Amino acid sequence: MSRFAASEARDHFGDLLNRVAYGHERVVVERRGKDLAALVSMQDLKILEAIEDRLDVKDALAALSEAEEQGTVPLDQLLREFGIAD
Repeated sequence: MSRFAASEARDHFGDLLNRVAYGHERVVVERRGKDLAALVSMQDLKILEAIEDRLDVKDALAALSEAEEQGTVPLDQLLREFGIAD
């Protein structure tokens, strides 16, 4: 994985895009020595999004299971408890 200061990344943005898109390289952009952002290929982004989607489904299934086990509270009751509705 390559690292570039933000100013250097800006000066060589086109080259970095090609390295990421065609060379499947990952590039970290840093500012003042701290990681700020990363450039990744669309393939890597799709993989990250698929992982995120799977985690979301897993969390949703766990929440549904918890609701079945512990029951639920009607929305109007919850709003009253928090003073949002009368």
